[in-house]
Amino acid sequence: MNTVISLCDLTGHMVQPWVEAGYKAFLVDPQHCTTRTDGPITKFAGTIEDAMPALGDLIRSGDVAMVFGFPPCTHLAVSGAKHFKRKMTDKAWKHYQGPNMWIDAMRIVQECANVGQLSGAPWFVENPVSRIATLWRKPDHIFHPWEYTAYEPADSYTKKTCLWTGGGFIMPEPAVDPDMPEPDDRIHKAPPSAERANIRSVTPMGFARAVFHANHTVPVHEPQEAA
Repeated sequence: MNTVISLCDLTGHMVQPWVEAGYKAFLVDPQHCTTRTDGPITKFAGTIEDAMPALGDLIRSGDVAMVFGFPPCTHLAVSGAKHFKRKMTDKAWKHYQGPNMWIDAMRIVQECANVGQLSGAPWFVENPVSRIATLWRKPDHIFHPWEYTAYEPADSYTKKTCLWTGGGFIMPEPAVDPDMPEPDDRIHKAPPSAERANIRSVTPMGFARAVFHANHTVPVHEPQEAA
């Protein structure tokens, strides 16, 4: 099993430790300008539904080691709850999404979970505190980036993040750098901009490295001993 799948993933932070260890990665996100392969990383420019033929081939190959899902939280995060009603009912409002807003948002959540379940590999779906807990189920794990500063000191900030997991996913134990100051709240103070959503959704590298160390077996470029 030498390939990791990461859905709704623009930056590729989550797969970086796996790629460094010799794994291949398949990233899916509509924001990738073109579908392309650069060394061990393939970036698919499209939705999960668009990518299903390629994802199906990967799953049937039996080569999938992990699946990560980062469905958009724009219409699910409780931090934006004050806008939910207008998004669904006020056609004159610039952020109007229509009465099916949560159905559309949860469809992507379920697609991420389905790919994980079909792969037979460990998987998670990530989101901040959101309506997923009531529209689907409560999260299996909750963490803040600062809890993994031993892996990445730059991640000393707060962001309550939820994980829905399966397939034997192992949640890494916190590893805090004791010399770090109190974590800041930079995510909550991010100024309005066209890229604000992407900035707020970037995967913390400390957590990405911790997940790798907790869940990988043997790097694929290191031959295993014969049984």
